[in-house]
Amino acid sequence: MNLLFGRWLAAITMVLIGGILVPSANAASLMAGAAKVDITDRDAGPVNDPLYAKALVIKSDNTLVALVTVDAVAIGEIGYIKNDYLPKVRARLEKELGINPKNFLVNASHCHGIVRADTDDLTVEAVTLAMQNLVPVKVGAGEGHEDRIMENRRLKLKSGRVVDVRHAYSMPADDEVAEVGPIDPQIGILRLDRMDGTTLAVLYNFACHPIQGAANGGNTADIIGYASRVIEDNLSEGTIALFLQGCGGDINPVLYKDVEHPRSAEPLGNLLGLSTLQGVRKIKVGNDARLQVINETLALPRADVAERIAAMEDELQRLLKSLRGTTLNLKTFMPLVVKYSLSDEFPSYYSHRYLQEKKLGRSDLSKLDADNRRNIQQYIENIETMEHLTRVQTNLALLKKHQAENVAAGKRTVEVEVVGLRVGNFLLLTFPGELTVQIGLNIKKHSPHQPTFVGGYTNGYIYYAPTTEQLLNVGNAQEDSDCILAPEWQPLFEAKALDILKRL
Repeated sequence: MNLLFGRWLAAITMVLIGGILVPSANAASLMAGAAKVDITDRDAGPVNDPLYAKALVIKSDNTLVALVTVDAVAIGEIGYIKNDYLPKVRARLEKELGINPKNFLVNASHCHGIVRADTDDLTVEAVTLAMQNLVPVKVGAGEGHEDRIMENRRLKLKSGRVVDVRHAYSMPADDEVAEVGPIDPQIGILRLDRMDGTTLAVLYNFACHPIQGAANGGNTADIIGYASRVIEDNLSEGTIALFLQGCGGDINPVLYKDVEHPRSAEPLGNLLGLSTLQGVRKIKVGNDARLQVINETLALPRADVAERIAAMEDELQRLLKSLRGTTLNLKTFMPLVVKYSLSDEFPSYYSHRYLQEKKLGRSDLSKLDADNRRNIQQYIENIETMEHLTRVQTNLALLKKHQAENVAAGKRTVEVEVVGLRVGNFLLLTFPGELTVQIGLNIKKHSPHQPTFVGGYTNGYIYYAPTTEQLLNVGNAQEDSDCILAPEWQPLFEAKALDILKRL
């Protein structure tokens, strides 16, 4: 009887940790802590809303993982976080907190906000605070759905070319566009609740460039800042929402090129936050103590685009030579094009004047109209050529930049971190580049675990990572030009991704 009583007592024994009653060490349980630190550069100009480094630390019996999300454009290479950020943060976390460098993941939301120069120190501070806040948690994974706030920015033209939608150059003519690319409406969600039922943290994964901006032009975390605030304000007090950017390389905010309304990320962020909340509330958490990280290095082939650069330089010269002079300038073109659009038969004057000339055997107005129409058409063709020139010139500069980098590297491959993370039934695969959406859809479809989520922009930055098919279009879209990878990279990465997922 005493033996049975002892077993029963051990099974229900509770220990007090941080003021919260939790199961004894005999029960399988994860510990987790979360924290956020403001990293906004308030000396850089007006601030619309704050930018954060948010940390989630998760601990099992033998594994300690730190995941950080930062409201910044990238981890190194571009933007305000320097290339020494990742090694510096990892070294300090290993020394001060005992976190294995391979068990540290940091994801950039890819918002274009300006962060402080000491964001590395602030990141360590956030992880340290999260470690100090460790409590037992229950975990659960699920998904939400949002398809109203984004669109694929790659447009397939009737000519077979593919171009993209950017502020750096003009849109193609409407009658040239044949179809648009895919989006990924899935929101991947990890929910962590304390033992008292309150929510500690929500990690949500979604694919979209957060580059809508604020109407006042202030520094902003963009769509993500608003979405995270909606989540945090509508769950338990102290909940921290961490956004993990997905395969958003070719995904723009919807109405990205709108010129009729002030640019504002708030409506889009509110929609994403509400859709994430709907998914969060469907998740059932439990005592799933599985915690695993697989961090491996993969060598991927660098591109050689010398021939494409030469072809684009030839195209640039052809376009320049195709420009023709006209008697018009912008001041005379605008009223003429309006006038000739309003009346096809009698654009230059009232109809009776044309009829009077015809009756007298004259054609002065008709000849004037023919000259004006010819000049209008040439002016329009010059504008269209100029628009094409801006696209070619912008993307040619990107190709030249990365070709020089690849040559200077002195080797034909680039090494990248590919990380697989399991927390309970939450499965995540990460990559340090701007993966285009089709790659994420491929991995999710073929993963042995459903659902599986994919994050780009993690543990470094190697620019865009388009599909093999997209890279055959090199030069016509930014993703195909702002890239250091050869087309053969995609099957190598997807094979490694699936291999890691099978081992989780």
